[in-house]
This record gives sequence, structure tokens and C-alpha cells, in this order.
Amino acid sequence: MGWAGKENGALLAVAESEFDVLITVDQKLKYQQSVAERNIAVVVLVARRNKIEFLRLLVPEIERILVAIKPGELCEIGV
Repeated sequence: MGWAGKENGALLAVAESEFDVLITVDQKLKYQQSVAERNIAVVVLVARRNKIEFLRLLVPEIERILVAIKPGELCEIGV
């Protein structure tokens, strides 16, 4: 999508124009950005390692959260 060089604030701005939810492994995002004022929800994945075999284990919880999370909310899963 051409977003590789985008930092947190700019990334959230372009993401909220395209998506309802941003799923990330950036655990520092909640300290760096305020999601409450945004028109997007953020799901932060917390796993032992950021490799697909560890993240795949979070899929059932991701599916559960996606139906409940609202814009402006940040939810960490896997903790």
C-alpha cells in the first residue's frame, strides 16, 4: 500500500481513512499515540515472538475482539 515509511501518527491517519481496525505488534504504540481521538480501533498483538507461528495462536482471540472493538479503542491481546 506504500505505507512502509509511515510512522505511528501518519500511519494511523492513513489507516483510519481505509480501515476500521489496525492490527499491529507495536507494543509501544499505546504510549506514543492517542487512539481515543481517532476514527479507528487498534488491536495490539502480544506474543513471545513476532513470528507467524506465535501470532497464529492469537487468531481466535482476534476474531472475538474484531466484532466488539469500537473506534477510538485500543486492545491488547495475548497478554
